[in-house]
Amino acid sequence: MKGISAVIITRNEAHNIARCLISLQLLVDEVIVVDAESTDDTARIAAEHGAKVTVRAWTDYSDQKNFANGLARGPYILSMDADEAISPELRASLMDSMDQGLTGAYRFARLTNYCGTWVRHGGWYPDAKVRLFPKDRARWQGEHVHEELHLDPSLVVHELPGDLLHYSYPTVASHEQRIERYSDLHARKLFMEGKHPGPLKRIFSPLVKFVQGYLFRLGFLDGRAGYSIARLSARAVHLKYAKLQRLREQVA
Repeated sequence: MKGISAVIITRNEAHNIARCLISLQLLVDEVIVVDAESTDDTARIAAEHGAKVTVRAWTDYSDQKNFANGLARGPYILSMDADEAISPELRASLMDSMDQGLTGAYRFARLTNYCGTWVRHGGWYPDAKVRLFPKDRARWQGEHVHEELHLDPSLVVHELPGDLLHYSYPTVASHEQRIERYSDLHARKLFMEGKHPGPLKRIFSPLVKFVQGYLFRLGFLDGRAGYSIARLSARAVHLKYAKLQRLREQVA
């Protein structure tokens, strides 16, 4: 027994889930998948690859992940997204840590594949995340957009070599679609918080975002992918504030 349960929440991830599960083989004791009523073959594919699948209506990211963690039998959780996979180097690091005995929590870098290009600049790498942690000493928190893992303050966080491979956007169109969805969520969050960005912020923030990612964080070194990421990141900022402004006008 390795003492690790891999936990994944899904919604229409039939194009990703098999790759994720294959990378976990012989690394964990069980795989828990909580599927938010997918309309594709996500649940069937996950079950065929040995995952324990539970179908549950979508609530929010933190609640879904905490529910899924509660189904795990192992003392340690390896939290994965369906569009991620364990690299060979990270697998070796995880196995070494298990051989030595797991203590504390573990953080490792996430390397993103954007339209076939591995992106190492623009602020997208190393994008380190704590993904392996004791089940009873960590909890996901946050609503709407970005969930955060809150650890017991006494836990020591270890850095592991190797990358968590993130197959984020197979096409530019998929990036654009996510921006539309997430800018809605960001705008609603800002609206609920009572934020009132002025016209200068709305105008210049997208430009600052582009320059920061493409020039200061060397996004240009990733070629066409770097330019696309910087451009769409700036567009995401523009949409967020434009949608916030519309929400404010609706209640004015």
